[in-house]
Amino acid sequence: MSYIPYEIITHKRQVCSLYKKACRTIEDWYHYRPLMRINIVRLRKRFDDNKNIIDVPTAQELLKKGQHELWSNQHYYPHQFPSSPGGTAFDRDCFPPDWVLDSWHPLEKAQYPKYFAKREERKKEYIALWEKRWGKPFIPHDEH
Repeated sequence: MSYIPYEIITHKRQVCSLYKKACRTIEDWYHYRPLMRINIVRLRKRFDDNKNIIDVPTAQELLKKGQHELWSNQHYYPHQFPSSPGGTAFDRDCFPPDWVLDSWHPLEKAQYPKYFAKREERKKEYIALWEKRWGKPFIPHDEH
């Protein structure tokens, strides 16, 4: 599947994206925080040295060189955040079922008295609605 761009990405946005990707690459290579920070500051200095360039072809050439340098220095196993695309927990929004709250200890429920009072009220309303629509469940008591 090919990617069709639906908007034009400005030069400023491309430079900001390049800077962020370069910072992430430095974070991949250096795990010792002070060393990582020193290299990110050096990178920022390189970007700040070229921020006042008005000549468009020169700026585009610097951007291409920066993208090539980023490509050549990329990490062999880049860090991926768990919830981001490609991460281990991407699209794993776990919503616990409602019955989990029934297993809470009374001391835990006592911390949220208004919520659990309203919840019990709504449970009774739901049971009444269920019985009105479907009738009371038949539970035979003489089988065992």
